[in-house]
Amino acid sequence: MEVFAKSMSADLGDRIIKVNHAGEHGAISIYTGQIFMARLTARALLGELIEFRSHEQRHRAIFGAELQQRGRPRCRSYWLCGLGGFVLGVLTGLFGSTAIAATTVAVERVVLKHLEHQLSILRGHDPAAVAAISAIVAEERQHHDQFAGHLRTGTFWPSVLTPVVSASTEAVIWLGMRL
Repeated sequence: MEVFAKSMSADLGDRIIKVNHAGEHGAISIYTGQIFMARLTARALLGELIEFRSHEQRHRAIFGAELQQRGRPRCRSYWLCGLGGFVLGVLTGLFGSTAIAATTVAVERVVLKHLEHQLSILRGHDPAAVAAISAIVAEERQHHDQFAGHLRTGTFWPSVLTPVVSASTEAVIWLGMRL
């Protein structure tokens, strides 16, 4: 029974690492699309967007290295995350700084919830996955908190984008875990 439990937790850890790797690719693509549009609509955010994209590139490398060490291929949702992320980034970047901030806050809120859940179920079962996930949590929180500071309550974009972006992020994670 113990061997079965270890095998299940290793498989779960593998799937989580694969989905997180694809998710980081999606995040890079969101920031890339936002950077592209922010040059026209939100120049004041360019420095933060470029910095945060570099964080996401490092996060993707952490999960990529862990996948390689495990001998696992990337998630089949990898390119879907990239394409969807870029489209989301361009569209929200088109609408300026408040839409960019609302998108980042919505995505990061969902991501942080999933990361905390992943850590709770993998602790004691998959130390390498826990280490990889733990290595990125602080920067993901920084992205959330810093962009939350750009939002004003009662504005249009947060109320429209938050439910759509949150639901889309949840759906991509759900799909990735099943591919």
